Amino acid sequence: MSQITARVPQPVIDALDEAAAQLRRSRAQVVREALERYLADYDDIAVALERLRDPSDPVLDWDEVRRELLDSD
Repeated sequence: MSQITARVPQPVIDALDEAAAQLRRSRAQVVREALERYLADYDDIAVALERLRDPSDPVLDWDEVRRELLDSD
């Protein structure tokens, strides 16, 4: 496993220490889990933005979709 170093403001360190204590985990575990979740969210957002920018992907009119869904009952 690789190691990284980052400069972090003291209020963030205080919050990290508090979270680690409440979760009964080390700072490293909390940081690792937070980075993993952030990067997973980042990947999801990148895919969503790519789809939004795709000119071949049709744009649906919400009112029309809503009418079709309500009429299908």
